Amino acid sequence: MAEPVSKAAPDPIAVPFLPAAQRMPRVEIEYCVGCRWMMRAAWTAQELLTTFESELAEVALVPGRAAGIFQVRLDGEMIFDRMAAGGFPELRALKQIIRDRIAPARDLGHSDLPADQDKEGES
Repeated sequence: MAEPVSKAAPDPIAVPFLPAAQRMPRVEIEYCVGCRWMMRAAWTAQELLTTFESELAEVALVPGRAAGIFQVRLDGEMIFDRMAAGGFPELRALKQIIRDRIAPARDLGHSDLPADQDKEGES
């Protein structure tokens, strides 16, 4: 007698050919190798993974060869470019951009407060 075939849903992280609506989001952080920005990219990745641990499939670090590159992409869409912005991303703003796209109802706690209001509580 044959064993019954499991009808369990496919793992949305492990199956790349699932429709986009069923896949968990992927973030890529491309950083300038020559500028030695790997640690900044890794710190940004750690912050995003800590904040969105159940909403993101992965955060990938991508060594970039273009001088001065530091770009963040969500599912292939550019959401931050250091050259266009004139500096590195504020983590608060980056988290809000990602949250607004993948989990709009999600509360980010202190990251949702305006920067000046958050600093008032530090005295």
